[in-house]
Amino acid sequence: MKIVHLTSAHPRDDIRIFFKECRSLAAAGHDLMLVVADGLGPEVRDGVRILDVGAARARLDRMFRVTRRVYATALTLEADVYHFHDPELLPVGGALRRAGKRVVFDAHEDVPKQLLGKHYLGPVAKRVLSFVFALYERLACRELDGIITATPNIRDKFLHINRNTIDINNFPILGELEGSVGWDRKADEVCYVGGIAAIRGVREVVAAMALTRPQIRLNLVGGFTEAEVEKEVRTAPGWQQVHPLGERNRAGVRDVLARSKAGLVTFLPVPNHVDAQPNKMFEYMSAGVPVIASHFPLWCKIVEGNECGLCVDPLDPAAIAGAINRLVEDPVLAQRMGENGRRAVIERYNWAAEEKKLLAFYERLRRRIACEKS
Repeated sequence: MKIVHLTSAHPRDDIRIFFKECRSLAAAGHDLMLVVADGLGPEVRDGVRILDVGAARARLDRMFRVTRRVYATALTLEADVYHFHDPELLPVGGALRRAGKRVVFDAHEDVPKQLLGKHYLGPVAKRVLSFVFALYERLACRELDGIITATPNIRDKFLHINRNTIDINNFPILGELEGSVGWDRKADEVCYVGGIAAIRGVREVVAAMALTRPQIRLNLVGGFTEAEVEKEVRTAPGWQQVHPLGERNRAGVRDVLARSKAGLVTFLPVPNHVDAQPNKMFEYMSAGVPVIASHFPLWCKIVEGNECGLCVDPLDPAAIAGAINRLVEDPVLAQRMGENGRRAVIERYNWAAEEKKLLAFYERLRRRIACEKS
């Protein structure tokens, strides 16, 4: 089939969109195009044609003008299926469906729950916006041809809205992040990889570094999403033990993981986090790095159930520091937990298994389209 993926907010090299879904579908023989809005121009990569509608100048510009450009470009492509990835593109998905197109929504997050965790909204505004968006989402998604979700929890919500819903978990690509540094050559370092924000626990992690052994360092990979939070943590005592590495490509992430003795994913307990399955947790596991995670029930089931790390109270810097010290000071324990995590990824939490589900989902769509055309 001719398949077009649409995003107005994600980069063209997004791990889920491009490296996993688009490349898998292209490798299976589909004609794949990806419409983005990053200002980097068109290109062809790994069998995927990338079209650029131009970068947004600001958030409102992205939500209104860019989405219109995405829609206009989509209409010219005459695809069999349009697969969009951003909640702000729900109106575009609806318009494409009314134009007689086949449309799939890829729900990376539970947006109503996500709104409840926005720090810049008041308590009443959070509840109102969450309720209104949940209502709109329900109305917009019930007429689509399918919903793909990033977690089983989000899948269960959408099954009540659209029967053709499936979870395609954002599990790692086998072997992509495996390093070659032996445990006897690892430094006394731990790492965090991903977007850096208050809601993801950066304040508590930096505070924890001041309580760890003085030789331990935190490799902080990613960009800050809040300038005021970055300014605040850079003046905290624990910052002296932080290596801020900024954004890194996949090879750079692999190198950081290879020399780290633990990976941190201590998100704060907000509604959208408790039932999430953060990609970085499974990437740490795939690289053979033990995980220090928030003690949410689902995360404890994954981390402690596979004996691949430690779960702590993400609001308690002392607890985070204790877990860091324990893994750094006990390399035998850390190595065993890292190996357990890698084994769990090989056996269960990997993209190869999810790819099969994605291809089967599209095969069902293909048969339905062929049946209706006949």
